[in-house]
Amino acid sequence: FLGVMPAYSAAEDALTTKLVTFYEHKKDSSVPSHQATVLLFDPRNGSLKAVLDGSVITAKRTAAVSAIATKLLKPAFAEVLCILGAGVQAYSHYDIFMELFTFKEVRIWNRTKENAVKFANSVNGPVQVCSSAQEAVTGADVIITVTMATTPILFGDWVKPGAHINGM
Repeated sequence: FLGVMPAYSAAEDALTTKLVTFYEHKKDSSVPSHQATVLLFDPRNGSLKAVLDGSVITAKRTAAVSAIATKLLKPAFAEVLCILGAGVQAYSHYDIFMELFTFKEVRIWNRTKENAVKFANSVNGPVQVCSSAQEAVTGADVIITVTMATTPILFGDWVKPGAHINGM
């Protein structure tokens, strides 16, 4: 699939678009599931000025939008953060959420448990690896889904009343 995200800023004198391809990640592939490229154009004549790797901006922008939504919508005394998924977006979300919020507990679940363990061992701070999505979600105040799942992984009867969900 291909996502096209154009933008123009007269104040910055910039015309740009981000192109993102996204596919289900194959276990035997070194190619990431999401690949992004940012193209910068001269807004006066349309000439291409730069081609940039868009992977970092994609990861950080998505997490930043989730953080803004969480700041505005989370329960007042949110203590438990749950992340469903252990890929690039899990890392970028964890980084900004740990910078902006104070959680007493962070839980992670991933369909491939070794990836959740790798995540927990590679981030700064304690993270509880859960054996099931339900275990991770139950009692969580803020839930972030960052998977390429094509079938449901989160069910309403698991979610604590008043919890905030960021669904990617």
